[in-house]
Amino acid sequence: MGRGKIEIKKIENPTSRQVTFSKRRGGLLKKAHELAVLCDADVALIIFSSTGKLFEFASSGSMREILER
Repeated sequence: MGRGKIEIKKIENPTSRQVTFSKRRGGLLKKAHELAVLCDADVALIIFSSTGKLFEFASSGSMREILER
């Protein structure tokens, strides 16, 4: 049996929110890499945390090169 559905809403506890962000960020970066490899696509991903910290992924070359296309 699969996992049950969860309600999508803001996590009120800041510590839990940060832990969830870190886990999901890793999964999202992994999926972006998989998409780039499997589909031979140029992928650019930009993520800002709630504290304003920047996380980015560029599949080939630099982020700027992909965004300027």
